[in-house]
Amino acid sequence: MKRLFYFAWLSCLGPLCTNCASQDQSINLFNGKNLEGWTNHGEEKWYVEDGELICESGPSAQYGYLSTNDFYDDFELTLEFKQEANGNSGVFIRSTVEGTKVSGWQAEVAPPGSHTGGIYESYGRGWLIQPEPEKDKALKMGEWNTMKIRAVGPSITTWLNGTEMIHLEDEKIGEGKGSIALQIHDGGGIKVRWRNIKITPITKED
Repeated sequence: MKRLFYFAWLSCLGPLCTNCASQDQSINLFNGKNLEGWTNHGEEKWYVEDGELICESGPSAQYGYLSTNDFYDDFELTLEFKQEANGNSGVFIRSTVEGTKVSGWQAEVAPPGSHTGGIYESYGRGWLIQPEPEKDKALKMGEWNTMKIRAVGPSITTWLNGTEMIHLEDEKIGEGKGSIALQIHDGGGIKVRWRNIKITPITKED
């Protein structure tokens, strides 16, 4: 009788464990070899060197974007970046790109004092939220930084090197659909290195 009860108990747990595993399954968005799975928008430079993804200003010194071919709704995204020179860039979520015009929301990546980790809506409402000024010390200019972005419905949270930078609830973001996109800002003289770009889709709120 006890054995029957034990197997019945395991069968009840099975679906729950399967669901948990799917939530913990991360996807490498960058394979460290080439730009497979991504689309380049614009004339700025995106290339792979020593296992790192590099964006660099081109001769036109305009905006440029590298977007994933797949769309992601609810997820937790982690990546590392290292800024060289100006270092003004960003990570877009639920975004679409036409030419070099992007629709979506950017987690800012910028030099010190320029609100890294804040959320900006391009061609829309502009800044939605900026980190408190004292949190800017979490940024390590010229060194590797780890950014995490969690987006679930209308809720978005960003972390930089373990420091929570912002938390925002926004209905418009919750309705957004699109890809992950890395940005290079206009103006020229920008170079940013990226690596370990991983996303974990979320099927329901924990």
